[in-house]
Amino acid sequence: MKIAQHFRDTNDVTLFRGDCVELLRKIHDESAQLVVTSPPYNVGKEYEKEVTIEDYLKFQRVVIEECVRIVRPGGSICWQVGNHVNGHGQMIPLDILLHPLFAEYASTDVIRLRNRIVWHFEHGLHCKNRFSGRHETILWYSKGDKYVFNLDAVRIPQKYPGKLAYKGDRRGQYSCNPLGKNPGDVWIIPNVKNNHVEKTSHPCQFPIEIPERLILALAKEGDLVVDPFLGVGTVAVAAVLHERRVAGADIKEKYLAVARKRISAAIAGHLKRRPFGQPVYQPKPNSPLTTSPWIARSQPKSYFTNAR
Repeated sequence: MKIAQHFRDTNDVTLFRGDCVELLRKIHDESAQLVVTSPPYNVGKEYEKEVTIEDYLKFQRVVIEECVRIVRPGGSICWQVGNHVNGHGQMIPLDILLHPLFAEYASTDVIRLRNRIVWHFEHGLHCKNRFSGRHETILWYSKGDKYVFNLDAVRIPQKYPGKLAYKGDRRGQYSCNPLGKNPGDVWIIPNVKNNHVEKTSHPCQFPIEIPERLILALAKEGDLVVDPFLGVGTVAVAAVLHERRVAGADIKEKYLAVARKRISAAIAGHLKRRPFGQPVYQPKPNSPLTTSPWIARSQPKSYFTNAR
């Protein structure tokens, strides 16, 4: 695989420096299988210029229109977003604001919302005047009603693999799918904090496993995956790991440089990443980290020990 700077249909990987709309307009109609992206949340991070929510949605509308144009029938668009917090401290879920922009295409039988996936993570900002936010969302839209969906590629281990059917023709047989179960629409995947193996210089990086699940389920080998807001190339890395072509854009060269390095490592087979499907770490009970220093370490005597 080679990494190119200018988009061509035959490129394996395209990392375009510039406005994402400029890249999108270079891609032919209905030539991409999948768009996976996480746009800026308009909260004034160093990689974005905070604008009014009206101007933010106006720009998103242009990007979404181009994405709908480039995705082929049977393809999908996945928009991963969190919350915008305005100057009054009011939280605005971006998926609520963005869905109407996609829904405009529903009347023409083009775009259908298939899932609103909740990405749950355990760590983040600790709030004092509201409940701490511990999830973001992924809006998955298909283009048309006949679409690629490879569930077997993203199944997860069964909770009760030894469970038997208790009635019907399959009575006494194992009731679960031997390949695992559907992961559902709540994905528990650690976010990328400072001690995460995938952490780079980007302040709002998401884990490889998020786009990896989407790419495995919604695109086939050799298909084109597009990420309009490339950042440090997490979507591109996931695409390369699974033999999909990819094109993405970013306006900052420093992030594109990180993306090139990560993609090159993925191609060479020595990328540092959290293993796909690895269970979330559960600390052992009674360890120094899980034992409260404010509660006596010894177990209290039960009042029911000598009960008859």
